[in-house]
Amino acid sequence: MEAPAVTVVMSELNEELVDLVWGRPPSGGVSDSIFRRWTQGFVFSENERTALEQFEGGPCAVIVPVQAFLLKTLLFNRETLNWRHMPEEEQKTFLCSTLSEILESACSSASTGFCLVTWAKGQSLDTHSKINAEPQSQREDTQTEDTPEPDSSQPPEEQQQPTALAAEDLGFERFHSVLHKQAVMSVSDLKEEVLSLYQTWKGCCGVLLFLYSVILTKGIDNIKNEIQDTMEPLIDPVHGHGSQSLVNLLVTGHAVSNVWDGERECSGMKLHGIHKQASVGFLTLMESLRYCKVGAFLKSPQFPIWILGSETHLSVFFTKEMSLVGEECPSEQARRVFQSFDLEDNGFIPDSLLEEVMKALGLVSEPEYVRLVKRKLDPEGLGIILLGPFLLEFFPNQDSGIPESFPVYHYNGLKQSNHNERVEYVEGTALVLGFEDPMVRTDDTPVKRCLQTKWPYIELLWTTERSPSLN
Repeated sequence: MEAPAVTVVMSELNEELVDLVWGRPPSGGVSDSIFRRWTQGFVFSENERTALEQFEGGPCAVIVPVQAFLLKTLLFNRETLNWRHMPEEEQKTFLCSTLSEILESACSSASTGFCLVTWAKGQSLDTHSKINAEPQSQREDTQTEDTPEPDSSQPPEEQQQPTALAAEDLGFERFHSVLHKQAVMSVSDLKEEVLSLYQTWKGCCGVLLFLYSVILTKGIDNIKNEIQDTMEPLIDPVHGHGSQSLVNLLVTGHAVSNVWDGERECSGMKLHGIHKQASVGFLTLMESLRYCKVGAFLKSPQFPIWILGSETHLSVFFTKEMSLVGEECPSEQARRVFQSFDLEDNGFIPDSLLEEVMKALGLVSEPEYVRLVKRKLDPEGLGIILLGPFLLEFFPNQDSGIPESFPVYHYNGLKQSNHNERVEYVEGTALVLGFEDPMVRTDDTPVKRCLQTKWPYIELLWTTERSPSLN
């Protein structure tokens, strides 16, 4: 008997798709516990109507970028002041609009269109456990084109609601055998189809189905061409967290492995970074520990929303203050250029590089003048030029255009990382100071250290008793 078309479509992609996403674990298969952690949908918190909830560690690599883009739409593309309170119908509209936007960003070519990965016909949440319990010989006959669709006419309260454990009995292999690939050629059709699949995105495995949709829309070969190490899967098969390539794919549409701007060459290899200014930004605690350096395209996005990365988790820092992402003032440009010559991020450069820095900033760079500046900025003859005195010399008393203080928010989708285990935005006030400003400093926290990679002299005052968690 000829296999159903839908099975053929996915089986041709399954092995390559699974290897790209999950890799080949030493044990020969993805552990049940890691797969189960990823089997959740896009579910809004009961306590914060515009915040997505993450049930277990792992899928923040997908959920948090979606949350960041959702906030962008709510804060800047919506004529309402009440962005924290959405009725369910608006949750549907704005979530699906966000998913469509990310899929559009990932699309490599208009001619190839988009791909949506959903359940095969006849497969739905309420039948999965039954299917999984059947003998293998009976399972092969359950997936046919003639199987009726689930009854969507049931009232919402009678349909199975998404939970973290809804797919616990589904299993990794069975999950990949009940998928359907649907091609969509136009943006208008994409938005319509994504909206029609709202219950799918909310339901069991909605996060994975969306991730697979992004990957197949982008194209497996295109992703492999962008990833630095094609042997590194998008999801770590041992710990279950998403890679930087996965985060970059969702944020920028490109699955590059690095966070710097443009391309770099290392031992004859061309290493790809971020190719243009992102809509939402990315900052990481790893930079404060000097493991990497995030470029301006992610540090200075189009909207004042930043994904924050710790060693193991992602969260979001955001504000409505658009001046934070306005054009650089001369002193900010000078800081960025100076730091581009400070490859070790020491806060200083060798005095031999001073002339190049001054040329890059369009400052007078005649040799005699440069020698005078060196003597002034390095009176003890240590052979180094510090960033602070350099900025004071050439850009004193410059107003960056950023207000003295402004409201900020922090989002963490894990219940256990929130006060009283309620997923809610933590409100606070930020002050972005100059290096010369005498101020009593606030506590040193991981969130603050992460933000200091963008604003070295930022201070944060939160309304809660404890600072929000980065993990």
